[in-house]
Amino acid sequence: MSDFSEELIRPMTEDEQGELCVRSGSGMCFPWLQKHIESIASGGKQEKDFAQTTSACLNFIQEALLKHQWQRAAEYMHSYLQVLEDTDSNKRQGAPEIVWRLGSEILYYHPKSSVETFNTFADRMKNIGITNYLKISLQHALYLLHHGLLEDANRILTQAETWRYGEKSSSQEVLVNLIQAYKGLLQYYSWYKKKMELSKLDKDDYAYNTASQNMLNHSWKTSINLCTLIQIPGVWDPFVKSYIEMLEFYGDQDGAREVLNNYAYDEKFPSNPNAHVYLYNFLKREKAPREKLISVLKILYQIVPSHKLMLEFHRLLRKSDKEEHHKLGLEVLFGILDFAGCTKNITAWKYLAKYLKQTLMGSHLAWVQEEWNSRKSWWPSFHFSYFWAKSNWKDDKTLACEKALVAGLLLGKGI
Repeated sequence: MSDFSEELIRPMTEDEQGELCVRSGSGMCFPWLQKHIESIASGGKQEKDFAQTTSACLNFIQEALLKHQWQRAAEYMHSYLQVLEDTDSNKRQGAPEIVWRLGSEILYYHPKSSVETFNTFADRMKNIGITNYLKISLQHALYLLHHGLLEDANRILTQAETWRYGEKSSSQEVLVNLIQAYKGLLQYYSWYKKKMELSKLDKDDYAYNTASQNMLNHSWKTSINLCTLIQIPGVWDPFVKSYIEMLEFYGDQDGAREVLNNYAYDEKFPSNPNAHVYLYNFLKREKAPREKLISVLKILYQIVPSHKLMLEFHRLLRKSDKEEHHKLGLEVLFGILDFAGCTKNITAWKYLAKYLKQTLMGSHLAWVQEEWNSRKSWWPSFHFSYFWAKSNWKDDKTLACEKALVAGLLLGKGI
């Protein structure tokens, strides 16, 4: 048993028995905790009520967690376990989840904790908090995955997958789907390793056919687990990416396109920039027409104007035959440079300097004025101040020159 576990169950010493102390259910004694609890008084009267004690423990645990005092939090936690015996049925019902969340956080970071300690705690909490069995199992599996214990994580997920308690609720169904999807991710990982092995084999080799069949078996199991989840409205990025990779590998382009279109455009799903990124990259791999690529990135631009794909969006707009796209191309560049994280993006400044000259030479002064009018009150200090000019010249002379060119075009006469 680890030192951490021993600390939780150690008996009282003779010195501790001689002092007033708070005792846990296992006889553990904390003299210093008594001093804290004694400070909870109303009108000078000491409060020893069960609810007051557990409330005090909870506050001390939260304070210790905020200060990353894991050992102290563990000691408070040992006393807080008495909340599981609260006479208030409502508090007692919610206690297991609180104990699990606090305890798992402590065990995750405690320097003397171990996988064995976490496993023991998780298994006990599953039995105590029966209604939280699925949540605890999922978090338990993720903890094991974090430690590289894939087989153990798969075992936990398999057990949880078939677990049922009472009538099947909608929230329980979502959790089961999520557990199955994470199991699908583990299967995808196995499939991906087999895919890498397959790429090293000769197609005429007998081993190639055997490996190919094993991959097919894995992909069938994985697709079943992933497909159910990604039809439920939500943000399922890692599951969608894995599923799409498998569909593309087996040549199901129509299936992949349908999944990505639903993920990006179905109104029941929350707004998700990555959904449009995945769709764009898929269409790009398919060598889709420029108009289709522009339509996808246009929506991404409305959600995240500073996304790294916006420079690529600008290039597509610049190559278009439509004047409205050329105008939007200018707007996109200004939009990128509105964000503090992009102020030193030299590619964006180069594009803007070049495109401003082209736009002005093409007799589209109104386009520039439209973009500049809403920015002329703050862009000069944001981008073109003496401080930034001096700093940019010191760090990157090319950037400083491009910004100076843009400043000259925007701050000169006629704009």
